[in-house]
Amino acid sequence: MKIKFLTLFMLILAGCNTSTKEAPKNETEMEKTTSHLRHVVLFQFKDTSTPKDVAAVEAAFGELPSKISEIKGFEWGLNNSPENLNKGLTHCFFLTFDSEKDRDTYLTHPAHVAFGDVAGPHIQDVVVVDYWMK
Repeated sequence: MKIKFLTLFMLILAGCNTSTKEAPKNETEMEKTTSHLRHVVLFQFKDTSTPKDVAAVEAAFGELPSKISEIKGFEWGLNNSPENLNKGLTHCFFLTFDSEKDRDTYLTHPAHVAFGDVAGPHIQDVVVVDYWMK
């Protein structure tokens, strides 16, 4: 009985150790090969900005992906959280990049700089958070 149990145990143990694929060496390596960089921009508009002003900023931001090829994904929306914790931030813009280099190119791109000229006069507050997807 002991021999049967030991044989079964050894077979199970051997079966658990058949993987030949090497795991990524560290988290940074994994991020660079399988992840995307997210760039989150949250706006609070000035009380003096009209709905037309806000719509112009929304449209200008929405045009950036067609002007900056490094932007791999783009979406945006309005806050609708019932928690009332948005601290006046109403708009969320969510961009995706393949690398920090692509994000840095976006930040200094003439189209992004021009967008800042459109948005700047209407922005009361802005929060920007960048992170690597996990």
